[in-house]
Amino acid sequence: MKEDYKKNSLSLSGTVSLGTGVMIGAAIFALLGQVAELSGALFPLIFLVGAIIVAFSAYSYIKVANTYPSAGGIAMILQKAYGKSTITAGSALLMAFAMIINQSLVARTFGSYTMQLFEVGNSSFWIPTLGVLLLIATFLINIAGNKAIQSSALVMAILKVGGITIFAVGGLWAAGFTFKEAIPTEISEEYSIASYLGALALAILAYAGFTTITNSGAEVKNPHKNVGRAIIISLLICAVVYVFVAIAVAANLSVPKIIEAKDYSLAEAARPLFGNYGLWFTVCIAILATVSSVIANVFAISRMTAMLTKMKLIPHSHFGMPGRIQKHMLVYTVTIAIILTIFFDLTRIASLGAVLYIVMDMVVHWGVFKYLKKEVNANPVIVITALVIDGIVLAAFLWIKVSSDILVVWLSVALMFVICAGEKWFLKRRNKISDQNENKNDE
Repeated sequence: MKEDYKKNSLSLSGTVSLGTGVMIGAAIFALLGQVAELSGALFPLIFLVGAIIVAFSAYSYIKVANTYPSAGGIAMILQKAYGKSTITAGSALLMAFAMIINQSLVARTFGSYTMQLFEVGNSSFWIPTLGVLLLIATFLINIAGNKAIQSSALVMAILKVGGITIFAVGGLWAAGFTFKEAIPTEISEEYSIASYLGALALAILAYAGFTTITNSGAEVKNPHKNVGRAIIISLLICAVVYVFVAIAVAANLSVPKIIEAKDYSLAEAARPLFGNYGLWFTVCIAILATVSSVIANVFAISRMTAMLTKMKLIPHSHFGMPGRIQKHMLVYTVTIAIILTIFFDLTRIASLGAVLYIVMDMVVHWGVFKYLKKEVNANPVIVITALVIDGIVLAAFLWIKVSSDILVVWLSVALMFVICAGEKWFLKRRNKISDQNENKNDE
């Protein structure tokens, strides 16, 4: 079989571009308004605290990925900890679905921002339509291979980070470079502790793109050092961008208006700041960010699911399609993302993604703490701290959703049950067939 993973095909800068591509596209444009809805005027602080929490989480991934760089990334981490078990396969699929959900989240965000350029009374048709077209286009780019992906990701990363920086500086300039409006003098009693913790769950999702870097470990140059470096650099870049943009928005737009326009809050903030020119500029940057995010996400998830197939942890069927497994996985994952883009709104997509990601994250931390801490020389205090924080944030987020949108909770539980039950059946069947083949060979 032709090798799916070309070693040394991703430079450090290209790897950082993939990581920041996923994070910035999803977070600033898709989640800022939703975080503000749960935390009010403290939403810039939520993004900063979220970065600190994710730094604890990233520690486990960096330790294992530096020791065992792999195209399977998280799947490899789970296998090292739990073996080829239902926990490994189920948790890896949770991450895969969280990444697919992120694709649809960013695709709908692309539609929401693009529609701000047109005065259309009801955009409920065009938003998912544009999202679907984006997913199809990024599928074709990914088919072109690593070189096209890295080139487009690097260029787009530079353009969007530069554009978002201009937005942030311009917003602060318009506010007189004062943080008075952005930093509240007192904490509102309107929001509970559970609500703030729920906002942190979405902020954590905003940084979750760093895990895509671990999925490309087999292709990164000098992976034992550069995988960890790329994760750290990506998190630092994104944390700075998120916090300064959040402050710029908070300084120029009231929280009620941010919440009202939560699906396109940056575009709304640009209207009073810079007029139509500012609106067009912001939408163009949003389009660049969301496009690069989907390209990077599709790239990473296809690698991860192809590795799961090679590890014989998930079933696979060619359905008559020619080509390699990785190409087939592109078809499957993009198809699922298209379905989600059509039928779910941004809030539910983000909530579902946050729940699945944090559950998977907790499984990774427990595996590193229980089975791998000596092998990868991990500090158990840091790992267990990340696990406890994840548990607290997840519990608070689910509590919020039980009262506001219980469908998200039921969907999360149902999806996790189906994945685990399906994997248990598949692995049992695979082992049975393997035993039968061994018995035939013995005869």
